[in-house]
Amino acid sequence: MMKELLPNLLNKGVNYLFPPVCGNCDGAIWDNTGICADCWKDLTFISGACCYSCGYPFELSRGNEVLCGECLHSPKAFDQCRATLVYDAHSKDMIIGFKHADKTYLSVLFTRWLSSCGQGILEKADVIVPVPLHRRRLLSRRYNQSALLAHRLARLHHKKYIPSLLLRTKNTFSQGQFSMTGRWRNVRNAFVLNNKYKTAVEGKHVVLIDDVYTTGATLDACARTLKKSGTASVSGIVLARVTKE
Repeated sequence: MMKELLPNLLNKGVNYLFPPVCGNCDGAIWDNTGICADCWKDLTFISGACCYSCGYPFELSRGNEVLCGECLHSPKAFDQCRATLVYDAHSKDMIIGFKHADKTYLSVLFTRWLSSCGQGILEKADVIVPVPLHRRRLLSRRYNQSALLAHRLARLHHKKYIPSLLLRTKNTFSQGQFSMTGRWRNVRNAFVLNNKYKTAVEGKHVVLIDDVYTTGATLDACARTLKKSGTASVSGIVLARVTKE
């Protein structure tokens, strides 16, 4: 009893002296939930009806395995993608802080969200991998935010984790500066399969983890590379997705 009580008391003492901060507004919070209640209520989580392929949310249910107009017009190389929440003014700063401002403690909260929204995909997964950064960008940023999430998710679901399965050989520009067409062109031929794992994914169900889905170009490029290597399926789970351009 005492052994269980001491860590809890210690954590409460540390939180009292050095209160955790909200990962969105930086205000003090009294536990390690990651974000405060005020910021939480402004987030738009994606649940219910969505495009079977890319996960674009529908306002009304249109039946099972229905595709959105974009996926009907331009089918994706990946089989499915699901996103936790909408990327908007309320979630943007939190995600950018996680990605660029060392707010890595948010990976605990984000992993729980990814686990919940991607449950169906994760049940079938054999391998979980992050969308890779180019080595130059990794050196300047010091960590790959997608790898932090993928690692935690693989441990949580007892799945194989291969962080270097895909290599980013092309140091692409940030996708944010491009039009929709430009984003697809920017990541074309940017990824290759690591030679060490040529046979590791044959016939396997691979799940890609990334932070933000805008056009699907990055996930599509990764999926094309993996499917050329004989994977059975490639799906994605992302933290947030853009729903309006």
